[in-house]
Amino acid sequence: MKAVGWSFFGVRKSADYERDLGELNPVHLAIAGVLGAVVFIAVLLVLVNWVLSSGVAA
Repeated sequence: MKAVGWSFFGVRKSADYERDLGELNPVHLAIAGVLGAVVFIAVLLVLVNWVLSSGVAA
């Protein structure tokens, strides 16, 4: 999850990237990436709903 999290931000040292290529399973990375994207979208939806319900955006 740590490797996927850093990749969302686009800040990853090339040495860490090379190490991850040798150690991590691509299937696990794909599953972690999908889960990370779902969590990110859920957080955005909660944030937008909170702002809209608070009346700040009106």
